Amino acid sequence: MHFPATTLLIRFNKPYGVLSQFTPEGRWSGLKDFISIPGVYVAGRLDADSEGLLLLTDDGKLQAHIADPRFKMEKTYWAQLDGVPDEVALKALRNGVQLNDGITLPARARVIEQPPSVWERVPAIRVRQAKPTAWIELVIREGRNRQVRRMTAAVGYPTLRLIRAAIGPYALDDLASGSWQKQDLIESGASA
Repeated sequence: MHFPATTLLIRFNKPYGVLSQFTPEGRWSGLKDFISIPGVYVAGRLDADSEGLLLLTDDGKLQAHIADPRFKMEKTYWAQLDGVPDEVALKALRNGVQLNDGITLPARARVIEQPPSVWERVPAIRVRQAKPTAWIELVIREGRNRQVRRMTAAVGYPTLRLIRAAIGPYALDDLASGSWQKQDLIESGASA
């Protein structure tokens, strides 16, 4: 897909408690508290209680390409789970999980060490001394409402903390929580 050289793309590391919109609502903050560039719009959503990569652009076609599930852009998540998932749970995630709105597409799932660049969350997650937690990396190609949380709960390991690490070729890398950076476009082989 090709875009004009003037297309603006921003990577934002969305903190916990921030909505994927500029206007705050209730107890949640809005993007206007972090980004003051006019004419950019969110490409895809990330729940207020989730953290990590959010992309914004001033190009409607690029916004649709990133957000629309028809383009099957991979999204990589790091999920801290309540408990340590066994191979049966990981295999279920890889094969597709039955949710109330149908079975999910197969995903890539693996246990990982705590990601090295993870920041402290405010407020911190609840921790039970008698039950360990574990991190998994989950890569999906669809975007149902609260999908990762529902998938991990369906296999018996609720998500305590969720961070989106990448959308297609765009990654958080070392972007600090609450920070944003202009991003060069990475051309894909798909045509518009």
